[in-house]
Amino acid sequence: MFDYETLKPWLFKFQPETAHTLGELLLRGAGYCTPLLNPMIARNFISHPSLTQELFGRTFLNPVGLAAGFDKNATMIPASLTLGFGYSEIGTLTPKPQEGNPRPRLWRHIEEESIQNAMGFNNDGLFRISHRLKNIYPFSAPIGVNIGKNKTTSEENALKDYTTLIKALHEYADYMVINISSPNTPGLRDLQNEAFISQLFGEAKAITSKPILLKIAPDMSEDQAVSLCAHAVESGADGIIATNTTIDYSLVSDPEEIGGLSGEVLRERSFYIFDAIARELFGKATLISVGGISTPEEAYRRIRAGASLIQLYTSLIFKGPEVVEEINNGLIALIANDGYASISEAIGADRA
Repeated sequence: MFDYETLKPWLFKFQPETAHTLGELLLRGAGYCTPLLNPMIARNFISHPSLTQELFGRTFLNPVGLAAGFDKNATMIPASLTLGFGYSEIGTLTPKPQEGNPRPRLWRHIEEESIQNAMGFNNDGLFRISHRLKNIYPFSAPIGVNIGKNKTTSEENALKDYTTLIKALHEYADYMVINISSPNTPGLRDLQNEAFISQLFGEAKAITSKPILLKIAPDMSEDQAVSLCAHAVESGADGIIATNTTIDYSLVSDPEEIGGLSGEVLRERSFYIFDAIARELFGKATLISVGGISTPEEAYRRIRAGASLIQLYTSLIFKGPEVVEEINNGLIALIANDGYASISEAIGADRA
């Protein structure tokens, strides 16, 4: 077995997107190689009674998920288990294939352990990705599907992109996520308004009974975020994912003027928005927290604030798969130290 800290300096010699492509090739290969797959799962995947919960009609053996953006094309679902994730969220995918924004479009901020991403929903499109999902679903771990509109689709026609994707994919997902919060598709965040959300969730819930969640941006006021999410739940959203990346470039010392920041610099802003939403919506919808989570303590803070699940991506780049194992083992200890028998008792403990 390789040691990630030994491998990381070599990976970081490559441009970030090149390193990601190399990682994808390795993980895709591992997914088809049982002699490699099983030992990696045995090493990294943590399953424990105190972490197990039932959500969305599925069993989540641990609450740590792979956030959207890492596996854009549903090519690494089997390999997600080798990294230790209890579930994975693929995408963001769009109806038509698209190349995304011009390169370079991914940057490391090494000192801040953060990533700046201006990818722009680069993906293989509905036709190819739906076939991959059809061939693997149902999978041994839950799968979320994150969807967005094509760059060339006007705001007036955006609704059709989302409903097209829901119709085609809901049978191959345990839950779906409406992404209108990425900063990398022009005009996308303009869809974060109550009129669009009402219409979208109204049509979505007429298409499928599968859970549909809304993912929101961190770059709005507390009142705006709470109001928008509450309206989404009233309109039929089954849950909220908070948050996407931030466009507050003051958080890093040498930013690009494009894209969104994730990782350590997002931690406090992400928690602030999540906590505000949880004060309003805990117990009314399933809440998932993402953004700057890299330690068991931070994961547990989100859980006690009301998160049933958490997600990470950037900390995987800086710490390797050990971070997933570390968080899950740490959660087992933290849950026990608080006298709880299961994670379900800890979720929302700070809301009481």
